[in-house]
Amino acid sequence: MARDFQPTVYLLASRRNGTLYVGVTSDLVKRMAEHRDGLIEGFTKDYGVNRLVWFEQHATMDAAILREKRIKKWKREWKINLIREQNADWRDLAVELGFAMLPPIVSNRS
Repeated sequence: MARDFQPTVYLLASRRNGTLYVGVTSDLVKRMAEHRDGLIEGFTKDYGVNRLVWFEQHATMDAAILREKRIKKWKREWKINLIREQNADWRDLAVELGFAMLPPIVSNRS
């Protein structure tokens, strides 16, 4: 798998319309491996937020960090709309980066 070291803002979800997390990294593949393997202590590990549902690459880390900070201030509805614009089915985009598909999450919520 080719490594792409590019500043990236990303959104993870626990499931469709589930808990969301906004992050920034210079190496999306490495960061996704850390999230998937539970190597990052804290929010994403505690709440099972490990499905990549949106990402956006930037020319510089400063630009990516600025975008991350702005998105973190957004209302939840705006974040969901951002995901739906590019990923209406809430596919786990990490699969397209070479990761195994995670098992579906069964929920009583619609």
